[in-house]
Amino acid sequence: MTEPTLPLLHGIDSPAALRQLNQNQLPQLAQELREFLLDSVSQSGGHLSAGLGTVELTIALHYVFDTPEDRLVWDVGHQAYPHKILTGRRDRMMTIRKKGGVSAFPSRDESVYDTFGVGHSSTSIGAALGMAIASALDKSKRHAVAIIGDGGMTGGMAFEAMNHAGALDANLLVVLNDNEMSISPNVGALSNYLARVLSSKFYSSMREGSKHILSRSMPGVWELARRAEEHVKGMVAPGTLFEELGFNYIGPIDGHDLDLLIDTLRNLRELPPGPRFLHVVTKKGKGYLPAEQDPVAYHGVGTFDLSKDHLPKAKPSSPTYTEVFGQWLCDMAVLDDKLLGITPAMREGSGLYNFSQQFPERYFDVGIAEQHAVTLAAGQACEGFHPVVAIYSTFLQRGYDQLIHDVVLQNLSVLFALDRAGLVGPDGPTHAGSFDYSYLRCLPNMVIMAPADENECRQMLYTGFKYQGPASVRYPRGKGPGAEINEQMSEIEIGKAEIKRRGSRIALLAFGSMVAPALHIGEKLDATVVNMRFVKPLDETLVLELARSHDAIVTVEENVIPGGAGAAVNELLIARRIMLPLLNLGLPDFFVEQGSREECLAVCGLDHDGLLKSVTQFLATLPG
Repeated sequence: MTEPTLPLLHGIDSPAALRQLNQNQLPQLAQELREFLLDSVSQSGGHLSAGLGTVELTIALHYVFDTPEDRLVWDVGHQAYPHKILTGRRDRMMTIRKKGGVSAFPSRDESVYDTFGVGHSSTSIGAALGMAIASALDKSKRHAVAIIGDGGMTGGMAFEAMNHAGALDANLLVVLNDNEMSISPNVGALSNYLARVLSSKFYSSMREGSKHILSRSMPGVWELARRAEEHVKGMVAPGTLFEELGFNYIGPIDGHDLDLLIDTLRNLRELPPGPRFLHVVTKKGKGYLPAEQDPVAYHGVGTFDLSKDHLPKAKPSSPTYTEVFGQWLCDMAVLDDKLLGITPAMREGSGLYNFSQQFPERYFDVGIAEQHAVTLAAGQACEGFHPVVAIYSTFLQRGYDQLIHDVVLQNLSVLFALDRAGLVGPDGPTHAGSFDYSYLRCLPNMVIMAPADENECRQMLYTGFKYQGPASVRYPRGKGPGAEINEQMSEIEIGKAEIKRRGSRIALLAFGSMVAPALHIGEKLDATVVNMRFVKPLDETLVLELARSHDAIVTVEENVIPGGAGAAVNELLIARRIMLPLLNLGLPDFFVEQGSREECLAVCGLDHDGLLKSVTQFLATLPG
């Protein structure tokens, strides 16, 4: 009678405990870890398919390397849930992405095992190289390992770091988690065998010894041998590029074969310091058939029923801002064949799926390369086309130099559709669009629009597209107040605000997502409420008229206060030497941690109760 196997995962509270297991126990641990991940994420929501694909890789890395002394740097962090589970956060995984809970991404404040805070792509190699250099300067034998996905490798930063690393002897290992490439059994078996051989001390010492002897005594023969080696390795592994960058390339290998992973990582760990590159092939969504079949849908999920083979269908409701944009883009493309759509690897997230299907020749996914996305648009605009760059506010930050020099300086007609502006809730501060009013407002030629509702978003997108010059429309994550959308498109007068209600004493100047709550406050306090619409150019005529006819002005925005929309109002009044009480309400001068969007707004005092309290207290300070 076979003895029942005892569960392993609940005895693993740290990688040190993991390293006490026998290697033959690890497949069972992998199964339990995958089951736990599925169970917890189905109840909490979060990133799923990427983590399912890295279960064995995560176990192998922590089993071979002495973490946290050895540094593991995860790129982006979508795939780091198994890492969190194995590093003391298992019992808190149900709180992931919730207020006060486990972060959606690796965070240095959360765990010593999270060696670098991430959330944006393609940073892991540069960060790990910095750690490897520091280790060498400290005369330490610490290892630094960067784990990056094939998507992250499309970012220029990854290659900038590799170009630097290839010229150094830093103790750096880059692990490419490739979950898109498939390997047939025969090629896989051969490449697995070669990976063991090419990563071994025996092969490395033979290679270096032969290099030393031949280069000194018979340089011509050594050059022939070097070229032959590169030719053979190039035939069986797609590593020529990485070899040319100065890395010892190993792979591709099966990222779900624990014994192979452990043997290869051990061999690589024992090699002399220098840049090494391990190419690991995994299956996104591994072990859960619905996620394997549709890894995009299961990339980030809400709660769902594991017993069903599909995610819950969304109930019919008013469209999100993203959906409003996606529909407008398709409608506008029918009217103007010069419209082009660009996304940095966010087709679904930014609402471009239908456009990509209907207008494939006018759709450009540049990969995770925001800088290139912006400059590509600039080049297209130079030739008479009108590109629309669909990008999250937080990601446009990565292409800021290109925005200034390639688009704005040349006054090119590029429309930026800025999604996820303001607070984003569960994804936390790395994904919040807290700064775009500020970093766009200081740029000459730029028009900045902020819709108060879904219909205004559609009309502003049309306005921005018709404008001859750079323009942006920024809108929040999720739904708006539910305004009826007019299919007929019309231009809004640039720089013209809209008075929503006339009141007395105090004027509330609200921008974008803050118009709806400002209207509720205005009704209770009998205040004038203005939908400002434009952050730049500001409706100066109306602001000055209100300043002269009211006792005080309050500005409300879902952007940081420094340099934001309220600051624009302040600057105008100071320049015109108009002195009256002013209150600027917006995002605070600290990074707002994760939670629901409603919880985050409450933390910032931008929910209904917080706004009412702030404005009421301000009114109490006014004379009379």
